[in-house]
Amino acid sequence: MTDQTNLAPDALGPTLCIGEILAEIVATTTGEGFLDPVPMVGPYPSGAPAIFIDQAGRIGGSAAMVGSVGNDDFGRANIARLERDGVDVSGIRTDPVLPTGTAFVRYRHDGARDFVFNMWTSAAGALGWTDQVQAVCARAGHLHVMGTLLGHQSIWEITERAATMIKARGGTISLDPNMRKELRGDGETGRRFAQMVGMADLLLPSGDELYLAADLPVDAGEEAALVRLFQLGVKEVAIKRGVQGSTCALPDGTRTHAPAFDVTEIDPTGAGDCFGGAYVACRRLGMLPEQALTYANAAGARNVTFRGPMEGAGTRAELDQFISETKRLT
Repeated sequence: MTDQTNLAPDALGPTLCIGEILAEIVATTTGEGFLDPVPMVGPYPSGAPAIFIDQAGRIGGSAAMVGSVGNDDFGRANIARLERDGVDVSGIRTDPVLPTGTAFVRYRHDGARDFVFNMWTSAAGALGWTDQVQAVCARAGHLHVMGTLLGHQSIWEITERAATMIKARGGTISLDPNMRKELRGDGETGRRFAQMVGMADLLLPSGDELYLAADLPVDAGEEAALVRLFQLGVKEVAIKRGVQGSTCALPDGTRTHAPAFDVTEIDPTGAGDCFGGAYVACRRLGMLPEQALTYANAAGARNVTFRGPMEGAGTRAELDQFISETKRLT
């Protein structure tokens, strides 16, 4: 560890993310669903864990991915993108039979989205512990966990095993709750979620996820939820507030806030994952909370100005330029 961050230093080993890798195809017109033919663009590399780890690699952090793709162009495009952006892809399996997972997305007029997924019946769901997964976990210095994946049995088994290994070698864990309260109430998924909260060094919630992680009602208030999380062992909370920016909270009472950037949104998919990937990488590289929050806000904001879920993921130089040229909201 360093004096400046609660996360294991980048030199200990890569940040690891485990989960789905998808090809995303996006409708270019707004409307409801896919009952009629609509113009579409893509495929774009996608999947929340893949977006997160791509941004971590782009900004200069050591990064690795565990997942599965098909032996097809969608899978090859994903691996090529991650590899280009500095991600260790040795833990990505190519399934000889199942195709790469897909997501078809169309935005409604109010900004809501309609999806057609082929996820867990594709290569994305065909994950298991292999020698390659063992090797990448053995050298990882940090694990980032997506709350949405805790209900998937094989991904949970890999995640739990990886978390134990990484913690044992002095590594750290971050958790993006990203979980509906209905899933939290499910017995087994709720137990897994509580286990990961208890192991997490960094929490990256948005909205009511802060209270979900603290297992408190919303009317308990933000400070009460933070106190509860620190009592559970969480060492740092980075709260995503959308157009209101973001806040880092530490157990000693320190609160650091960074304003959002004023951008015209084209495609919001992936913004939260880019925020998380940038924040984790920056903190592991030794940056103080204010600088890490600024880069994370910039990463999320820049990404929404591009069509495609990780097309706007920025390098440090690109984010520096974005920060210098973009107005901040107050």
